[in-house]
Amino acid sequence: MSAVTVIRLLCAGAAKAIVAALQPAFIAETGAEVVGEFGAVGAMKAKLLAGDPCDLIVLTAAMIAELAGQGHVEPDTIASLGSVATGVAIRSGDAVPAIGDAGSLRRALLAATALYVPDPERATAGIHFVGVLGRLGIAGDVTPRLRAFPNGAIAMRALADANENGGLGCTQVS
Repeated sequence: MSAVTVIRLLCAGAAKAIVAALQPAFIAETGAEVVGEFGAVGAMKAKLLAGDPCDLIVLTAAMIAELAGQGHVEPDTIASLGSVATGVAIRSGDAVPAIGDAGSLRRALLAATALYVPDPERATAGIHFVGVLGRLGIAGDVTPRLRAFPNGAIAMRALADANENGGLGCTQVS
């Protein structure tokens, strides 16, 4: 009996469900098992740079390009897998804020009692959200109300479990 091939994956947390869904068919077709570690893209990048074993890495296009430029990723192996939208969440029962344009989103964020987000330094959605706050010109006003968590799932769970009204969450819709 031959040994099972193991593919070591460092992957953005947003793709975890997709990997899990595809794994049985992948094993059946290739005989290879995917052993993945999932989390904020900054954390996965740090693991790669720290020398964690990795055969395949799934991060943002910008991070992959950076890693390729540094010689950590083979440029001819890079492929786009898709995109993930960013969404705004509220607690069940809270009033739905208007967010259809930049002005409405700005007003909703300024009015929020708390903003639940993934890690704004290591998670794609958190990094993106902080950029949006800057572009809207309200980062200084709302930063004291940011509640950061390791990833979007944990941030949205904290929002759902909060005992206060008026909080908003922002993360990837994956």
